[in-house]
Amino acid sequence: MTNEQRQHDSWFNPKGSRPEAGWTDVIDGRVAGWAHTGLRTGTLSDGDPTGTRELRLPADAVERIVVPLAGSFHVTYAGAAGDGEQALEGRASVFEGPTDVLYLGSGSAATITGTGRLAVAEAPTDSVKPTTYVARQDVPVELRGAGQSSRQVHNFGTPAALDAVKFIVCEVITPAGNWSSYPSHKHDTNVPGEESNLEEIYYYEAAVSRGLEGIAPEAADPFALHRTYASDDRPIDEFRQVRTGDVALVPYGWHGPAVAAPGYDMYYLNVMAGPDPERVWNITDDPAHGWVRQAWASESIDPRLPYERKQA
Repeated sequence: MTNEQRQHDSWFNPKGSRPEAGWTDVIDGRVAGWAHTGLRTGTLSDGDPTGTRELRLPADAVERIVVPLAGSFHVTYAGAAGDGEQALEGRASVFEGPTDVLYLGSGSAATITGTGRLAVAEAPTDSVKPTTYVARQDVPVELRGAGQSSRQVHNFGTPAALDAVKFIVCEVITPAGNWSSYPSHKHDTNVPGEESNLEEIYYYEAAVSRGLEGIAPEAADPFALHRTYASDDRPIDEFRQVRTGDVALVPYGWHGPAVAAPGYDMYYLNVMAGPDPERVWNITDDPAHGWVRQAWASESIDPRLPYERKQA
């Protein structure tokens, strides 16, 4: 296998392909061609003696956001950004609305305990911002698009919501049959005021659509689709079937759509950062598809949205 083939293969990371120190997967600068963002995913068990009881974050020059995916957690942290501990209420699943999150400033070491699945978004930086807790009720929730392009965005790590150094972090819920990250777009060239140069991570989950759980068989296999393709002479051509725990990397190029298959809701966590001096998400639509945005003016938001916590 050539170096170019190895780099190409690294853009898709099936669940469990990069385990490390108790974490299910760790994506960082050790991936060939990757430099500005990172992601850790893991599962914790409080009662199962065979499970992982705690996960540790080293005191690296990296800013982080701890994101509960399913379950509740407790974070004890220490470093240049402050010392302390924080309970994270979390949620039952990623399809039950926003969660509270914890931003850890660069240089913070942390120990995480609890029960459930979590993700940690990362970006290398020497600059230190204060550690910050964002409560669930304070997370800005955006309903984006219209019709079959309707999706729900939780903007807990965007510039308007969080004082971070480098990264932009959000999560997106897309009901079954709808398209996300569409129209296809790119952010791989620094054009001030027009386009940002940002790497992007997609961490995916898929589940039987809300309301269909009672008719889905045990053999149901929730999945979604991810697409990335070349915007210039840099080769990239990714069209992947993705399932819970899979990670797709977008180093450059047009990306989208991300498609929720009929019968299955789709979730993804986005982590973006790059070399630009400004922390901003400016994009350029693929001119073949950007016109689709105009159609949204005559369509309504999907009535299945917003996805919120189920009532007990």
